[in-house]
Amino acid sequence: MKLLRFGPPGQEKPGLLDANGKIRDLSSLIQDVAGESLDDTALARIAQADHESLPEVPEGTRLGPCVGRVGKFICIGLNYSDHAAETGAEVPPEPVVFNKWTSAICGPNDDVEIPRDSQKTDWEVELGVVIGKGGRYIDEADAMNHVAGYCVINDVSEREFQLERSGSWDKGKGCDTFGPLGPWLVTRDEIADPQSLDMWLEVDGKRYQDGNSRTMVYQIPYLVAYLSRFMSLQPGDVISTGTPPGVGAGQQPQVFLKPGQTMRLGIEGLGEQCQRTKQA
Repeated sequence: MKLLRFGPPGQEKPGLLDANGKIRDLSSLIQDVAGESLDDTALARIAQADHESLPEVPEGTRLGPCVGRVGKFICIGLNYSDHAAETGAEVPPEPVVFNKWTSAICGPNDDVEIPRDSQKTDWEVELGVVIGKGGRYIDEADAMNHVAGYCVINDVSEREFQLERSGSWDKGKGCDTFGPLGPWLVTRDEIADPQSLDMWLEVDGKRYQDGNSRTMVYQIPYLVAYLSRFMSLQPGDVISTGTPPGVGAGQQPQVFLKPGQTMRLGIEGLGEQCQRTKQA
């Protein structure tokens, strides 16, 4: 299934993309695409419903972030071997873990704000993993049973804030609008192999990123198990698993976003996003 959320910011309702590409309102079945609605039992109940009997949502309705009430937005850095190479970094001996603040989350087609005093706002198409079943000390062999599904993420990043202003990466990663999620949460049964998905990103029609999740260093089962050693994973938590090469900071010379530009990005089977940049 392709689950989604629609409506004005802060007032999103749960929805589903049906077999004919129409958005249906799931409000009669669940309160939100969040928390307890993401476990296997709840997802099976949604799948068994008569989708064509659900109210149709008008075309052009805004899509919100595909997951609501996100508790943790966890990111993995330098997790693609070819991206590490373009940045001149070595592949890390353990996953690099950082956070995006949940206030960074926005819809897949919402405007992205370039922060005040920013000179180096950058892009990163990433495969998002949404937790459906919580746990601690999860076995790697059982990790995929804790995954509700996948989504597209643009891990928008301000490189000066991230790398040149001392401290952790977090302050360059969590600015408002730096976490577009969606358009859909695609349940894991629809994606046969999440480690073999084409990924791409364009700015003003120029393709910068053109990779595949097969070059991910630490793969999804390992990441879920690894993270659960350091924190409880809870339904609705989002893991952003890293980016392939082609980021602005990796260009020669470097290229960064300016107000008025358009980013388009997508992942095979997970849909596409489109954002316009503007000055905060």
